[in-house]
Amino acid sequence: MKKLPIGIQTFTDIRSDNYVYVDKTPLAYDLINNYRYVFLSRPRRFGKSLFLDTLRNIFEGNKELFINLYIYDKWDWGKKYPVIKLTFGGSRNTQELNKMITPLLENIEEKLSVRCKYRDDIALFFKDLIKQASEKYNQKVVILIDEYDKPILD
Repeated sequence: MKKLPIGIQTFTDIRSDNYVYVDKTPLAYDLINNYRYVFLSRPRRFGKSLFLDTLRNIFEGNKELFINLYIYDKWDWGKKYPVIKLTFGGSRNTQELNKMITPLLENIEEKLSVRCKYRDDIALFFKDLIKQASEKYNQKVVILIDEYDKPILD
């Protein structure tokens, strides 16, 4: 019998460790193919983080995680996209958010193996990160923002 993934928000852990997973890839496939920008607004603890992680794995081309799921034979797994995933869950207010954004962008910059010119201004850093990733990978950049509301609610 499969285990329930209580408290697990990473798609990789759920699929690799044989937890129960309700296939949301038909929804992901529809969103990817029919929308350019999507804002998901659901109550806290409603699976947004897991869904964003599922999208990240699709765009990064992690095909092996999608065996026996809807999207497996529909997606072009050879086409990988640079993904910028920002999570604001660790901040409780605007000051903490401002402190954590630069290190977060630096980690993504390192992961994508790009070097941004603008580091003193968060907006310019973010814009340059998108530009550098797009140019390096010759591909559109996927931006996923999780826990966007945490600093506001706190």
